[in-house]
Amino acid sequence: MIDKIDRLDRKILNIVMHNARIPSKDVAVVCGVSRAAVHQRIQRLIDMNVITGSGYHVNAKILGYATCTYIGVNLERGAMYRDVVPELEKIPEIVECHFTTGPYTMLVKLYARDNEHLMELLNKKIQMIPGVTGTETLISLDHSIAREIPINTEI
Repeated sequence: MIDKIDRLDRKILNIVMHNARIPSKDVAVVCGVSRAAVHQRIQRLIDMNVITGSGYHVNAKILGYATCTYIGVNLERGAMYRDVVPELEKIPEIVECHFTTGPYTMLVKLYARDNEHLMELLNKKIQMIPGVTGTETLISLDHSIAREIPINTEI
């Protein structure tokens, strides 16, 4: 698939991943192509699943979720991952879930209003899911870097 993404695609990606709301005409000017060409390229990148979403980033703290937490989750068996994920999806405070190697079977990212809310999520929800044998909580003290993977436009 990587061979289907040319220099123009990469240039367009580099622009829109930093500002998804930028008008196609502005991207076209920077890239030296028509607005229609930009629109077609973006649609093709969406169809190829290179671009997988768009939207706004929401500041969880301003919405009352003061605690960003990563939870290492261990399961009875790694194969139980497929059964546990649908249960985790029922918990709206969970924003990411990864099946991992290393000390945890899964790594979950969630937002809680405060420590009491976090304890409730852990004790009454996550740890009650069949197959979960243990959790380890890592509270994020500060969010320092948030970015997309760099796009090399020289290829």
